[in-house]
Amino acid sequence: MTRARTIADRIADRLLLLIGSLHLFFLALFYFALLFAAAQAQAEEADSCRGENMLAAMERDNPAQLKEIRKEAAAVENGGALLWRIGKEGVEPSYLFGTMHLSDPRVTQLPPAAEAAYEAAKIVVIETTDVLDQSKMTAAMAQKPELMMFTDGTTLFSLLSDEERTAVEEALKARKIPPASVAKMKPWMLATMVATPACELARKRAGAPVLDAKLAQDAIAAGKEVGGLESAIDQLEAMASLPMDFHMRGLVETLELGDRINDVLETMVQLYLNGETSAFWPFFRVALPEQSGPEGGFADFEERLIRARNHTMAENARNFIDRGAAFIAVGAMHLPGEDGVVALLREAGYAVEKVEPAPLVGGDSDEHGCKGSAGYAWCAKTGQCERPWELAQSQGFENSAEGFRAFCEGE
Repeated sequence: MTRARTIADRIADRLLLLIGSLHLFFLALFYFALLFAAAQAQAEEADSCRGENMLAAMERDNPAQLKEIRKEAAAVENGGALLWRIGKEGVEPSYLFGTMHLSDPRVTQLPPAAEAAYEAAKIVVIETTDVLDQSKMTAAMAQKPELMMFTDGTTLFSLLSDEERTAVEEALKARKIPPASVAKMKPWMLATMVATPACELARKRAGAPVLDAKLAQDAIAAGKEVGGLESAIDQLEAMASLPMDFHMRGLVETLELGDRINDVLETMVQLYLNGETSAFWPFFRVALPEQSGPEGGFADFEERLIRARNHTMAENARNFIDRGAAFIAVGAMHLPGEDGVVALLREAGYAVEKVEPAPLVGGDSDEHGCKGSAGYAWCAKTGQCERPWELAQSQGFENSAEGFRAFCEGE
């Protein structure tokens, strides 16, 4: 196994797990990140740090590579959908929805089918409700500060070679982060901070919640019950249990990406908006071929942070599903695969069915053969099934469903 997979999966884990699944970790990190990036964040417009969709460039410049990604993604069990209906005899159906834990308005706007399921739900369930209570977050961090900071004589820089230290210090200074101010921070904390685009920081400073928190907050405002599947401390302990060398390499490699992180995140957003939950890993493995070397501790990472959590989520979700009418929102990367939450719920005896997205453009998308292809919709102007956000962006329109409609329905 080459280092291409190591860095690919690790970068994905930074952006999908750390920014994604570890809610408390991510939100707590903003308290640090906002201190160091406030000036930069204030200067950025909401979408000024949006990167390039690397798949769109790949489709133009290297279609064979894109075909390889699609082929690998298609082989993954239970990919290609964000919304799943969960049936159990004798109770109202529940729904499982894959999220991306960002405040990007493209992400926080639920697709129509998910919106309908959410509105009809009596219970809204997210990964952890700890993020909804600032006092719980503060108490958790105070209870076990060693999960996020070095509490002995160790520093980040004492764990780096001279060459790595120089590179890390230069990368931090380029981001206007004084190296001394983060010397006691655990590497996964810093890696997440530097992997967070300035526009996401700006939205957070303005009070915009990530999708999962928004779902829970809106549910509370509507008088609905809100539940959680995990505790934030459990999540942090799992992350902290991984080898320090693994995390240090991840920090160095994340910093090496530089501004490419914006492109990586934008591509992930596009995959998410298209419902291509099984394409995240294939994209990273194919798109970053220049990295090579030993895989390191990824197997341990995958077991503790992905598979083990999938089992915890599926087991704890049953308590809500058995009551009926639950809307369960977890990170989209936890849905697909033979050890994904969808498969685990099926193994537990539930009838779990994919909910096909409604067409974005008037008319029956199934009539044009688009319905069977996740993430596609019919465009009358081009006369074929298209990937909405990619097409809108390529034609100079807003990178959204509205931009897609404006192009496809325009003269």
